[in-house]
Amino acid sequence: MVGLGWWGRHMVNSVENSEKIEIVRLTARRPDRHKDFAEEKGIPLVGDYAGVLKDPDVDGVILCTPHSQHEDQVLAAVEHGKQIFCEKPLSLTKNSIERMLTATNEAGLVMGVGHERRFESTMEAIAEIVASGALGTQMHVEANFSHSIFASIEADGWRGSQKEAPAAGMTGMGVHLTDLFISMLGPIEAVVAQTARRILPLPTGDVVTVQIRFESGATGFVGAISATPYYGRFTVFGNEMWVEARDDAHPQEGGKTHLITCGKDGVQHSQTFKPKDPVRANLEEWADAVGDRCEYRFTDMQRVGNVALLEAIAKSAESGGWVDV
Repeated sequence: MVGLGWWGRHMVNSVENSEKIEIVRLTARRPDRHKDFAEEKGIPLVGDYAGVLKDPDVDGVILCTPHSQHEDQVLAAVEHGKQIFCEKPLSLTKNSIERMLTATNEAGLVMGVGHERRFESTMEAIAEIVASGALGTQMHVEANFSHSIFASIEADGWRGSQKEAPAAGMTGMGVHLTDLFISMLGPIEAVVAQTARRILPLPTGDVVTVQIRFESGATGFVGAISATPYYGRFTVFGNEMWVEARDDAHPQEGGKTHLITCGKDGVQHSQTFKPKDPVRANLEEWADAVGDRCEYRFTDMQRVGNVALLEAIAKSAESGGWVDV
């Protein structure tokens, strides 16, 4: 595990006692700050990333580090033959992620990506419904992923900087939604975005909204707020029916999720799913794919498409106009 902030630690905890993946080394930019955590988990703490890459007992790396560092870290892992799981966004530009994928593919490595929301029970159910064609013509998708977890971030921290986290909550929250959009409705053609700074002193802002036009002709909308009580909703509309996911709590807290469907008769049907750990599910599927036991559900088109979309959203937030993806 490379990077031991709040999310890196959460990932370590998520796969504890897993039969498919084991965290055997920890490292961070300032390892001395994480001695207590390493001792608590009984996992050796390594002084730097280079030391991890040279360790023969390490088969792969999980990168939970600032976004601009991902490309160099991935390429270094490729040189040492390590499998790679990288937190989202994989990178901040289309050219960068294409270089990363070229290197991993040529080396025969599996690029894992931290879009665990695809593994939530409601999202898996919606993806099946969309793929079945039951919606009829896909017309529109809209989603909101908002919370106050970032309210404690320092104004000069990397998660709030224009360089590392452009377009307010897009890198922390919105890219999960756009990954789902692309996986279900296909490539995106153009976007227009706006941001605002209402509460938090973050240079990048604390509100982002995005309008989307898909290549298919469908439309979409994303909203993400970094300073409000938790709110999660994901809805896909077709001419035959609509389907929606609603969350009780942030996925990391293990709340229940609800699936609501409505057909032409206007009758709404609901189903509630028990809490699930999507982070663990994602990491274990990646581990299975590394071991040739399954196909990892993320395609290169989706990996590149979501980074290209993020890049376009950042440009639109600055210019205020539509940007082609």
